Amino acid sequence: MNLSRISLRPFKLSDADDFLKWASDDKVTRYLRWNTITSREEALAYIEKFAIPHPWRQSICLDDQSIGYVSVKPEQGDDTCRAHVSYVVSAEYWGQGIATEALRMAMCRVFKELSGLVRIEALVEVENKGSQRVLEKVGFLKEGLLRKYGYCKGEIRDMFIYSFLSTDKIM
Repeated sequence: MNLSRISLRPFKLSDADDFLKWASDDKVTRYLRWNTITSREEALAYIEKFAIPHPWRQSICLDDQSIGYVSVKPEQGDDTCRAHVSYVVSAEYWGQGIATEALRMAMCRVFKELSGLVRIEALVEVENKGSQRVLEKVGFLKEGLLRKYGYCKGEIRDMFIYSFLSTDKIM
C-alpha cells in the first residue's frame, strides 16, 4: 500500500455510501460504542449529527474515498490540556498500516490546532490487539489497565489506557 494515497479531511454527506460499506460491518464496529449502521439513511444521519459538527472527526480517505475516521475529542473547562483519540478503518484495509499512518497524520496536526493541548489519551479494550499495536507504533505509552472501565455493547470491559504528550516524538 502506498501510504501517500492516505489523507484526512472533514466528512461530507456524499461520504454516506462509503461510510456504510465499513460501518455496516460487525467486525469493524465490534469495539465502537455505537452500533453497526444498517442503512444509507442511518449513515447520513450519523454523518450529519456526529461527524460533520465535530471539528476533529476526520474521515480517513484512500484516494478521497472514506475508509474510516480519526476522532480527537478535547476535554472541556479546566481539562482542556487533555483530549481523547479514537479511530476506525474498514476491515478491508486492516494490517496495511493505514490506521497507523492516519493516526500519525492526526497527531502532527492536533497539537498545533488545539492550543493548550498537552496530552492525548486512548482507551483500548484488552482484546483489541490491533488497536494496541497502532498506538504503540505511533509512540503512545501504555500507562495501565483500567479494570471494568468501559461500557460497550452491553458489557463493562477492562481497558488499557495509553497516552501521548506534546513533548513525545511521533514514531
